[in-house]
Amino acid sequence: MNKRRVVITGLGCVTPLAETVEEFFAALCEGKSGISPIERFDASGYPVRFGGECKDFNISKYVDHREGKRMDRFCQMAVASSIQAVDDSGIDFSKEDLDRMAVIIGTGIGGIKEIEEQHIRLLKSGKVSPFCVPKLMANAASGTVAMHYGLRGPNFCVVTACASASHAIGEAFYNILNDRSDLVVTGGSEAALTPIGLASFCALKSLSTRNDDPQRASRPFDIDRNGFILSEAAGGVIIEEYEHAKKRGAKIYAELLGYGATCDGHHITAPLPDGAGAVKAMKLALKQSGLTPEKIDYINAHGTSTQLNDVAETTAIKTVMGDHAYKLAINSTKSMTGHSLGASGGIELIAVCKSMENSVLHPTINLENIDPACDDKLDFVPNQARQAKVNYAMSNSLGFGGHNCSLLVGKV
Repeated sequence: MNKRRVVITGLGCVTPLAETVEEFFAALCEGKSGISPIERFDASGYPVRFGGECKDFNISKYVDHREGKRMDRFCQMAVASSIQAVDDSGIDFSKEDLDRMAVIIGTGIGGIKEIEEQHIRLLKSGKVSPFCVPKLMANAASGTVAMHYGLRGPNFCVVTACASASHAIGEAFYNILNDRSDLVVTGGSEAALTPIGLASFCALKSLSTRNDDPQRASRPFDIDRNGFILSEAAGGVIIEEYEHAKKRGAKIYAELLGYGATCDGHHITAPLPDGAGAVKAMKLALKQSGLTPEKIDYINAHGTSTQLNDVAETTAIKTVMGDHAYKLAINSTKSMTGHSLGASGGIELIAVCKSMENSVLHPTINLENIDPACDDKLDFVPNQARQAKVNYAMSNSLGFGGHNCSLLVGKV
């Protein structure tokens, strides 16, 4: 039996920068920041008062207003990005075996906005909405997308903090490789920029406190970085079996070639200092792809702008890539979007696909003085986009809990 191949045929997003893939990637290449003072709630009493909000997002552009009201914001954004991705893929589900159409969507936290709102309601009235449970469930996004299209294949949610979207895409990849599905709607969504969400990360002291200059606060690999920026986003990705995509004449962005998933088994919030877990994840992705490190042109790093993550990840990259680490390009999408937790791997894989398509790498902005601990000899694509042919690329996601994920894609 010939090995099944898996390709990416549709992309969709909701981000602080833009609500379409084309506008999102254009903003990335222009080096724009989506970070600004928080407007959705009063953050004046918080030590951090800025983040990455999707300010103009409205679910009514995608579904009936009444239907949209029955979803938490993270679910709304997942539905919107999935609809965009499905439309982009050109798939006509009326011509498909719906038992072979799957949905696997990740989120780090799920319906936190609903939990907050219903807790306030409970304290005031002693009652909560009958929609409380369906809205707060982490699996609400995958279930709702399936119901929107009537898809009956495997359907579940992946919850691995900041690695959720990437793990969801990786598990979707396995789903197709193992002949359980022909197409999967996948990716991730997160809307944790809420009063308790912000307060929690403030208490953890993991956020940048540059309230006077929000757009320059996210500075991965820079010696003056002082924390990540909490944001919200959703990234929808359609992946399908190659022959299935070819038969229907689908546009192919890239081929998924490798997926590595490991755990540090070390600390709930801190990575292993030597990045050993990330090393194993990248090596597993390479092994599955059959590629050597020298074939990799570009790595979209997890790149959070935190002291520990940036050093551990660059150490891991050098361990895996050896001397080739100094010949490939590394960038951080989070320098412009902030950290959208469980959605980040989805929007970052979209950035990788668009880089391949357009032969251009977006910059890592705000990178003024590379931290020697991150190695100032590495190419982080500082501050300016660059033309570059990308045949093979990796996207890394490293989550609280010690979760590590690496996806490897190639040009078809």
